[in-house]
Amino acid sequence: MKQVVQNYKSGELAVLDVPVPGCKPGGVLVRTSYSLISTGTELMKVSEAGMSMLGKARSRPDQVAKVMQSVATNGVPATYRKVMGKLDSYTPLGYSLCGVVEQVGAGIEDVKVGDLVACAGNEHALHAELNWVPKNLYTPLPDGLAPRHAAFGTVGSIAMQGVRQGEPQLGEVALVIGLGLIGQLVAQLLTASGVRVVGADPDPARCELAERLGAAACGDPASSTVESAVAELTGGHGVDQVYLAAGGGTNQPVELAARLSRDRGRVVDIGKCRLDLPWNAYYEKELDVRFSRSYGPGRYDPEYELDGRDYPIGYVRWTERRNLACFLDLLARGRVDVEPLVSHVAAFDDAVETYQRLKDGDLKAVAVLFRYSEQAVEAEAPTVAVPPVNVKRNPARAVKTPVRLAFVGAGNYATSMLLPHLTGRDGVELSTVVTTTALSAANAKRKFGFAEATTDLDAVLGDKSIDAVFVVTRHSSHADLTCKALLAGKSVFVEKPLALTEDELAGVLAAVEESGNDRLQVGFNRRFAPLLQEARKRFGARTGPASLRYLVNAGRLQHGSWYLQQGTEGSRFAGEGGHFIDTASWLLDADPVSVYAVASSGNEDLQVVLRYPDGSTATLSYVTTGASGFPKETLDLVADGKVLRLDDFVRASVYGQKKWVSSRLPKARDKGQNAELASFIRAVRTGGPMPVPLESLVATTAATLAVQASLTGGAPVTLARA
Repeated sequence: MKQVVQNYKSGELAVLDVPVPGCKPGGVLVRTSYSLISTGTELMKVSEAGMSMLGKARSRPDQVAKVMQSVATNGVPATYRKVMGKLDSYTPLGYSLCGVVEQVGAGIEDVKVGDLVACAGNEHALHAELNWVPKNLYTPLPDGLAPRHAAFGTVGSIAMQGVRQGEPQLGEVALVIGLGLIGQLVAQLLTASGVRVVGADPDPARCELAERLGAAACGDPASSTVESAVAELTGGHGVDQVYLAAGGGTNQPVELAARLSRDRGRVVDIGKCRLDLPWNAYYEKELDVRFSRSYGPGRYDPEYELDGRDYPIGYVRWTERRNLACFLDLLARGRVDVEPLVSHVAAFDDAVETYQRLKDGDLKAVAVLFRYSEQAVEAEAPTVAVPPVNVKRNPARAVKTPVRLAFVGAGNYATSMLLPHLTGRDGVELSTVVTTTALSAANAKRKFGFAEATTDLDAVLGDKSIDAVFVVTRHSSHADLTCKALLAGKSVFVEKPLALTEDELAGVLAAVEESGNDRLQVGFNRRFAPLLQEARKRFGARTGPASLRYLVNAGRLQHGSWYLQQGTEGSRFAGEGGHFIDTASWLLDADPVSVYAVASSGNEDLQVVLRYPDGSTATLSYVTTGASGFPKETLDLVADGKVLRLDDFVRASVYGQKKWVSSRLPKARDKGQNAELASFIRAVRTGGPMPVPLESLVATTAATLAVQASLTGGAPVTLARA
C-alpha cells in the first residue's frame, strides 16, 4: 500500500510503498476514502523539516532541552547518534480521515466489514491507503453524512474540546483569534451553542468566510474593527471567552485576549502560539487561562487509546470518541457546515505536489482533502519471505571449562524456568547478569550466584571471557539484542520469539552474515522434552503424509500483563506461537510451506493450519476461552495407521501394531528446558553444531509471522523461499 511520509532531517516528502498494517484485536483495518490535511499542524511540521538544524532547534526548544539532558546523561557521541538516527527516519503525516472498514479485529462488535467510519489519531489515521485504528479512535458515520465531510472528524473534535473548555453560556460573546481551520470550526460550534462570535484574523478572505458561516463580525486584529465589534456586542464589558486558535511566534494574540476580555473572563489556548502572559493585564482582570488538550479526555492515555478502556460516562461525559461522534452528528444534522472550508481536493497520488504547493503559497487553503482511488487497491501477494541463511561461518572453537554465561534479563521466566537448571551445574559459571534496574540485577546475583551484576550491556558484550549470552527480555528487544550479541562474537540463547517482524528477522540474518557467527539457539524447548522424544521414537519412521492436531489451552492473561501490550510487544501468539510450530515441524521433520489462520469473533482464539512439503498438515488450536482445569497442551499425530498422543507432558501413548503407554508422571511436567540447556552448553563447550539448525529457527519464525499476515489478508500465506 502507499503512505505519505517525511524525512525530518532532509525535509523530503514521499509517497512510499509500505506493508499493509495487521488487523490486531481491539481495532479495525480501514481503507481510506478521504483524509484531511491540517493546514496548520501539518504544514508547521513540513516547514520545520525544511529548516536548517539551527532553525529546527529554535522552533523546538522543548526538544533541545531533552537533547541537552541526554548529553549530560549519555555523552555527546551517543546523543548525536540517537538524535541523527531519529531525525534521519521517515515519519508519517496525517491524523483525520474517513474510510471503509476492511477487516474487524477480535473484540470489536460495534462495526462490521463495509461500514463507514471516521478515524482519529496521529499514529492511526494517517495519510495512507490502509490504517489500523483502535476502538476508541473511530466512530461509525451517521446516516446520510458524506465521507468527505466526515474526514473532518478529528479537527472537529479538537475544536469541540476547546469550546467545552470555555464553558460557553447562551447569549455570551466570544472572541476567536485565528480563523484557520480550527478557528473556523470553533466559530461555528460557538454559534450553534447560542454564542455571538467575533473573529480576528489578518486574512480578509478568512474573515469573510467566518462571517458567511455565522460569525457576528470579523476583522484584522491590527485594525479597530474587532475592538469596535466587541464593544458594541458586550456593552463595553469585554468578551466572556477568548479562544486562541492562532499559531506563530508573535505574542499579539495573548495581549489582544487580555485587552478585550471582561473581568474574570476565560482564555482558552487551542493552537500552538506564543504564551508570554502580560502579568498585570491578566492579574488585574483575574483572567482564567485554560488549555485544551487535543481531541478531549483520553488523549495521550495508552489504556484509553490503545487498549480500548473507556471512561465511565458518569465521570467523564465527553471523551475523544464521544467528541468525535458528537461532531459527526452536528455535521449530519447541518448544524456545522464544512463544505465551504474545502479549498481543494487532490488525488492521493499527488500528495507530494500538494504539500509543496501549500508550503510555497501557490495553493492558499483552509482545508485540503486527499481523495483515494475508488478502485480496490490490489492486495499484496499473500507471502512471507523465509530469508536464506547466507553465512561464511567462522570456525567454532571449543571453550575452556567452565563455560561462562551472561544473562540479559532476569524476569519471571528466566528465574523460574532457566536459571534453576544452570545454578550449580558442573562446567558452568554464571558470570554476569544485566538488567535495566540495579535492584533486579542485585536480586538475581544474590539468588543464583552470579559473579557480577550490572546494568551496562556494552561492558558485558565487550568482555571476551564471556562465552555465551542469554537474551531473556521483553519480546520487542529480542532481535536487537541478539544482533548485538552475535556481532560481539558470542554464542546466543534467545527466548522466543526471535523476531516480531520480517525486517527484524532479516536484521538477525544480516548480523549472522556480517559476523560469520551463527551460534544461535531460540528457546523452543518442547522438542527436547524427554517424554515427547520417547514417544516420537516409539512412533517410528513414517512413509505417508501425516495429520497433526495440537490444542493449546492458553487461558486468560492476568490484568496488567505486559503480554497484552500488543502495540510494542506483538500479539500473544507472536510471542509464544513459535513453540508450537517448532514442535509440529520437529515431529513432521520438515518446515512448513504455507500458513492459514482464522480468528474467532470477539476473542483471541486462533485456528492455524500449516501445510508441509509432503502433504502433511498440522492444525494448531490456540484458545484463551477454555476451562482452566483442562490440560494446557494436548497433541495427536496420525500417519501410516499409527497414532501418537501427548497429554500435557505428563503422559504419552502410541497406538499401532503394538500399544505403548508411558507411566504417568504425578508432579513433574518436563517440557524440555533442562535438556535444551544441556544441549546448548555442550555445543558452546565443544564447538559442535547448535542444537537446532539456524535454517529451522528462521523457518519457524517466518511461519509465526505468517499467522498475522494470514489473519490480515484473510487468505493462506505462502512461505516464499529464495
